[in-house]
Amino acid sequence: QVHLVESGGGLVQAGGSLRLSCEASGDTFSDYAMGWFRQAPGKDYEFISTISWTGVGTYYTDSVKGRFTISRDNAKNTAYLQMNSLKPEDTAIYYCAASRGYITQAKNEYDYWGQGTQVTVSS
Repeated sequence: QVHLVESGGGLVQAGGSLRLSCEASGDTFSDYAMGWFRQAPGKDYEFISTISWTGVGTYYTDSVKGRFTISRDNAKNTAYLQMNSLKPEDTAIYYCAASRGYITQAKNEYDYWGQGTQVTVSS
């Protein structure tokens, strides 16, 4: 079992940056692919990005390509989401998740989820 805790959210002006962290505890962190999702008010979960066990494989949804960067440090049991050039439409609760499988966009293929961190981008 893996316990995930996100941090790093907050209020930022459009064009600004934030780095989200997702610290894992419990099972072996490097056994899991990691993903980031977000949920805006009144909307469904949206896939953002995923990273493989080693960090070599990554994938992004089109709306964040070139602005967001996913990474991980297996020695620190932590995954990151660097978010640059933030837009008001990026406002949402951001969740990290862990999957025993390979990198995937599918929400139902993630086994463990954090509690989320709020990101608010003002115009």
